[in-house]
Amino acid sequence: MTLPIALDAMGGDHAPSEIIAGALRAREELGIDVILVGPPELLGDTHDFEVFACTEVIAMDDDPGASVRKKKDSSLVRAAELVRDGRAGAMVSAGNTGATMASALLRMGRLPGVIRPCIATPLPNPGRAPTVMVDAGANSECTPEMLVQFALMASAFSTSRFGIADPTVGLLSIGEESTKGTPLVKETHQLLAATPGLRFVGNVEGRDLIPAPVDVIVTDGFTGNVALKTLEGVMKFMMKVVFDAIGTDESTQAAGNVLFPHLWPVASQLSPDSHGGAMLLGLDGICIISHGSSNATAIMNAVRVGHELHQAGVVDSLRVSIQPDQG
Repeated sequence: MTLPIALDAMGGDHAPSEIIAGALRAREELGIDVILVGPPELLGDTHDFEVFACTEVIAMDDDPGASVRKKKDSSLVRAAELVRDGRAGAMVSAGNTGATMASALLRMGRLPGVIRPCIATPLPNPGRAPTVMVDAGANSECTPEMLVQFALMASAFSTSRFGIADPTVGLLSIGEESTKGTPLVKETHQLLAATPGLRFVGNVEGRDLIPAPVDVIVTDGFTGNVALKTLEGVMKFMMKVVFDAIGTDESTQAAGNVLFPHLWPVASQLSPDSHGGAMLLGLDGICIISHGSSNATAIMNAVRVGHELHQAGVVDSLRVSIQPDQG
């Protein structure tokens, strides 16, 4: 059964205009149905989308836990409830990340056996399927047991999302040797190596993030978020340098005319907008977290990701990865 996607129309720096524009593109270009969630008087032209009305909005700088508890009629909380109640196949928000996670966790609940949910972010690998990095920011402090669960869930996610039958798993560290890293990393290395059904190949380093030699990279949320933001900053800087250089005079204009058709597809693959958002793994439902500065393209792609994951039955795959006897 195909369900619509619940879209937090008030989430993000450019809400609601870019959010609704992204929903419109998802409907017109991809044929995906969307429910807009937000106060109707703030949305403007909703282009005949179904609107699930609420009266409150959680701001980007609101305290995540307190705002979810106090603002029970907010667009974030109501979007999570639509998934919980089976009215939507997934929720998407570019709003307050902490509040998005809290809303989804409190309303959808965890899958049986999950210690903590984690954020799975696709890292682009031009020419092949993306690498899944977990955790990208949900848990700043982790135990080795949590990281092993992240690896199991991310492997199942990689198979469901990208069709990789037997994903390879690497542990982010400061050296390839099993003796390198913090006590957390060294203990996690031992547990990963002893986990049945997990294709653990050892440590990877920061230089291996793009392109990555593995299908899944596991780390704690603090390290993962710093790594992700560093990558985003470097990629934006490098693309700006290259594109600023093209067209500065006749010679660079001529070079640009030759190079641009080759550079543009790579730049598109490296852009976060093309991936739409990251999934919060470990919930009994699908929650897609988009960047706060998401534009209409990013929102359209986030809706697409939510729809495709719902169609692929990713939650059932994650359930089996944690409780294999239920498969």
